[in-house]
Amino acid sequence: MSTEASSSEDTQTSSGWSARRILVAIFFVALVAIVSYSAITQFEGQPYMEVPHGDHVHYVPKDRDEDVPLSDFPTQEPAPNERILPDGRVVQVAPRAE
Repeated sequence: MSTEASSSEDTQTSSGWSARRILVAIFFVALVAIVSYSAITQFEGQPYMEVPHGDHVHYVPKDRDEDVPLSDFPTQEPAPNERILPDGRVVQVAPRAE
């Protein structure tokens, strides 16, 4: 009878560990998914993105001209009434009429 009792304990222990492992795995998968989504959509509403370059950041438009060196793009975030052109120039834009 002691054999039956120990085998049922082993089954409960191993299934308990299995459930914990599954919960931990689901937690980490969810965490990675949330962090990835946050990183991917960080600049979704903006026409530019931040590109780290040494000890500073360049603001580069999403439609960047690949022939223009990264150093030609501004290191300051454009104002709401400014736009970064594909060649790195910052120009004023008219405010939108709503």
